[in-house]
Parts: sequence; C-alpha cells; structure tokens
Amino acid sequence: MTKLGKHFALFIGAALLLVLGQFFSRPRPVLAQDQNVQVIEITAKKYEYSPSSIHVKSGTKVQLRISATDHDHGFRISVVPDGAELSGKAGLIFAAQQDCVLLKKGEVTTIEFFAQMPGKYPFRCCHTCGLGHRGMKSQIVVE
Repeated sequence: MTKLGKHFALFIGAALLLVLGQFFSRPRPVLAQDQNVQVIEITAKKYEYSPSSIHVKSGTKVQLRISATDHDHGFRISVVPDGAELSGKAGLIFAAQQDCVLLKKGEVTTIEFFAQMPGKYPFRCCHTCGLGHRGMKSQIVVE
C-alpha cells in the first residue's frame, strides 16, 4: 500500500470512529421496545379523554397510545407536577420534544416518556375542537 493509501485509510478510520463515538454518546430516548414499558390506551373524543385520570408508578417507562375518534384533537402535558415551578426540574422525560401534539381523527398517536418524579401532571386539548374545548383535560398521576 502506498504512503497516500495508508494516510487515506487512517483518515477514513478516524472519521468512522468519530461518527460512532458521537452516535453512542447521545442520550437514548425511551422506546416502547424496552422491557417494562407500561402501555396506556387513551381515547380523545368530544371534550374528554378516556380514561379521565391515569396512574403510573414513579420510575416507569410509559407509552401513551392516543386515538381521536370523532375529529382532530390535541395533547399538551406539563413536564413538571402541579404546584411546582415551571422552571423546576422536569418530572416527565419525553422521548421526543413535546408541545402541542396533533391527534388526527382515526389515527393512533404514540407519546413515550419516563415518569421520574411523583406528582399530578395535567394534560389538555391544545387543538381547538369546539365549544367544550377548554374543558377537555385530564391528568397523569405519578405515584
């Protein structure tokens, strides 16, 4: 192998190690394929979520599978428990960034998180869905 060929091979090897190092050093999202994931089915329909209150244990990986049955709705949840400062430590750690998640009619939307701190986490509809929209809310209780 020529001197240029050896330098090129070293360069490719170093680049590969750099890419692999960055890939493996990233924090891993909470995935449903992990063991011990609590899967919770939720229905969103005319001004309510069912079940109305969801209970999970602290330290649990949770997968919400939300179905909108009548028309589009939304889902927005607080990452800090009720009564805590909004700038406080997050009690729910999500696999993907959360804001207003659109729940499309007839589709299942999956939201995954790790429940790390006990408390009540309110969630509500964030997609205007009609006259009772403001009353469409529920909560996740981490025990």
